[in-house]
Formats: sequence, C-alpha cells, structure tokens
Amino acid sequence: MITSTRRVSPDKPEVRIAFSLDESTELKDDEDLLPSFPDLEQQLQPVLPCQSVSESVQVYKDHCKMAKEFHKVKNEIALLEDRKKELIAELVEDEKASMEIARLKEEFRVLTEENRTLVNVHSQRSQQLETLRVLNQKRPGSS
Repeated sequence: MITSTRRVSPDKPEVRIAFSLDESTELKDDEDLLPSFPDLEQQLQPVLPCQSVSESVQVYKDHCKMAKEFHKVKNEIALLEDRKKELIAELVEDEKASMEIARLKEEFRVLTEENRTLVNVHSQRSQQLETLRVLNQKRPGSS
C-alpha cells in the first residue's frame, strides 16, 4: 500500500491518498470496467480509476454516467434536428400551398369579375336583340 499526504494550499487541510497496486476491484459490472463512448473525443474518454481509492472510483463512475448521459442527449439532439428538418420541409410545402391558394383565389376573383361582365354584356345584347326584333316586326311589310 502506498500512501501520500499533500497540502494543496496553506489554508487547506492535508489530503491523504492511499492506493495499492494489487488486482482487487471495487467495480462490479464488466460494463463499467471498459465502457466505450464513441461519441466522446479521445481525451474526454473516462480513464480507469485507481481502484483502491474510493474517490477515484467514484469520479470514474460519475464520468461514465455523464458520458452515457451525453450520448443520450446527443442522440436526442440528432432526433430533434431530424424532426426540425421535417417540419421545415412541411413549412415550405405549406407556404407553397398557401401561395398557390392565393394565386387561385386571385384567378377566381378575376374570372368571377369577367363572368359578371360577360353576363351583363349578354343581358344587354339580349335586350338589344329583343328590341330589334320588336322594331323589325312593327315595320310595314315585314313578315
């Protein structure tokens, strides 16, 4: 067993660290022994702890937990980014549909006005034709 005592600063108490080079392990899960975190850069990968130092083991476990949480959050972000892309595509389609609806409404308005004008002209011409027929029938010598 190796023991070391250090004072970090004059106003802090001494810190005593003890560790052993034997193969005893406090890590129970094989998964925790050498977990893989492909999302993390190499320098951010958890480093195996000094197993005889409980603080080292706890820091390692916390680091692994944070790395797993990072992986989970990163996956959630990727899913949300995919959903965002889908929603943006839907929005673009909706905007195109809105523009098409606006164009069709304007075309309908123009055609409705044109139809109204044509109906008025038709009505006027029908009246004129009827007037001409009546006048034509009143003329002497017309049959």
